[in-house]
Amino acid sequence: MGDGKESASFINQLRRLRGSRPQPPAGERCDFCAAPLPGQHSHVVHAEKRSLLCACRPCYLLFTAQGAAGGRYRAVPERYLDLGGQVLAPGQWDRLQVPVDLAFFFFNSTLGRTVAFYPSPAGATESLLPLDTWEEILRASPRIAALIPDVEALLVWKRSEGCASYVVPIDACYELVGIVRRHWRGFQGGEEAWRAIGTFFAAVTARSEPARAGVA
Repeated sequence: MGDGKESASFINQLRRLRGSRPQPPAGERCDFCAAPLPGQHSHVVHAEKRSLLCACRPCYLLFTAQGAAGGRYRAVPERYLDLGGQVLAPGQWDRLQVPVDLAFFFFNSTLGRTVAFYPSPAGATESLLPLDTWEEILRASPRIAALIPDVEALLVWKRSEGCASYVVPIDACYELVGIVRRHWRGFQGGEEAWRAIGTFFAAVTARSEPARAGVA
């Protein structure tokens, strides 16, 4: 009987001790040093695991040098470039066989090839990339061939007036994937989803520098 009372007393002391500890502030933290992060922060790609890691500015800068950490971690760049409609020639989109009107393409260094993904209600879904068509696109656009592996992507939105094309950081592509997952309804997506997608691309356009002819 006495042992039961002592155990209960000890447990209550532990509860009080745990409750007296200061709670960590809410919000995201750096995946490297655990420092608190603002809403807008940098990211680093784990090249082998294909995962995005949140990083404070000092940790992010550690991985901006080429070959840092043996290439295992790569800082996601902050370049946005509006390529306009000059990337995909008429008919090339159809030959890429992407089943929807949104897709992003990047070179996966682990696989040693370019991969194509499109946002869907289930997340980022891979689309088989016809290599002959992709090689044709690369030959015609040096900017695409110069994308930084794993961390930069070609983002394309096929619309009635043509394909809008951008060079974007890879985290922007996954932001778009998250938007589609949250808002998509039914087969067509619904008005709310397309309004959110339009808002996303308006922000991308506003952040993008226009491509200059002849500059890779």
